[in-house]
Amino acid sequence: MKTNFLCFVLLLFFWINLQGQRIQNVKATQQDKTIVVTYDLVDLKSGQTATISLFCSEDGGNNWGSKLHYVTGDIGQNISAGYGKQIIWQVLEERERLTGSNISFEVRAMLSSLNDFGIELVYVRGGTFTMGCTSEQGNDCDGDEKPAHQVTLSDFYIGKYEVTQKQWRAVMGSDPPELRFKGCDNCPVERVSWNDIQEFIKKLNQKTGKNYRLPTEAEWEYAARGGIQSKGYKYAGSNNIGEVAWYDGNSSSKTHPVGGKKANELGLYDMSGNVWEWCSDWYGSYSSGSQRNPQGPSSGSSRVLRGGCWDGYSGDCRVAYRGSGNPGFRHSNSGFRLAVAP
Repeated sequence: MKTNFLCFVLLLFFWINLQGQRIQNVKATQQDKTIVVTYDLVDLKSGQTATISLFCSEDGGNNWGSKLHYVTGDIGQNISAGYGKQIIWQVLEERERLTGSNISFEVRAMLSSLNDFGIELVYVRGGTFTMGCTSEQGNDCDGDEKPAHQVTLSDFYIGKYEVTQKQWRAVMGSDPPELRFKGCDNCPVERVSWNDIQEFIKKLNQKTGKNYRLPTEAEWEYAARGGIQSKGYKYAGSNNIGEVAWYDGNSSSKTHPVGGKKANELGLYDMSGNVWEWCSDWYGSYSSGSQRNPQGPSSGSSRVLRGGCWDGYSGDCRVAYRGSGNPGFRHSNSGFRLAVAP
């Protein structure tokens, strides 16, 4: 039985990622039943690695679909710089999804950990999860956590830690005017409103040329639950709140340096406790229908806060618990972490 191969028109693609490293000399050749894509990954700083993805277009590069899955070689997380990197695509395994005759390839790269002003990001692979009141939450669910519903998210990056006082000062030039726990560089910045954070992000993006933002509420909960590596914990990384969170039962009535507790499944710290974290969404009721990359209501009077805090109850630190506040609200228990799209 003869196998008919697709006719490929190969696109040599030059990609500059968020951190400025370059993928160069992309070439693709057909070898028997596979497509071999080679590339050079250059201009990474010492110790930096990149997350590499391979995408294809069926119309010569006008539109790019989802990334390819039946791939091996120099692809995925923690790829170091070098020449002659190689990706092998098992084309026959994905041929059913390809209907066009003008197939092009795009190799994308992003640092596994960005380090602007000391801000470290963790790659979160997209997936589908149940958002809201799930079984591990027991009888603790509030009404606004219902109905539980299916959410599908694309890949994104999220801060490994909450933004610190030192990082805020480096970007803004001074501490927030109402900062309570002054003099702790590695403690999360607090008494910053949602509106204040928008100004911080604007200046950060101007200084770095990036596109930092707040995570959506769905991204935040997915990451807190551990993404595709989730073990179904009640809190972010454990069923024992003392392992992962600073809350009213152990905080001594103050914030603590970020990263002092156990990380969750994705290597994220303080997703439960320390300070509440602002999300990008307006606060609103859940719906029962499945959603893809939800952004929340189009308008509202309060913005979402997640994760609980140093002076809050243990229940506030649950991965499903929802808080909210006026966008101009400043409190010593509220801060944030950053996100960015690949």
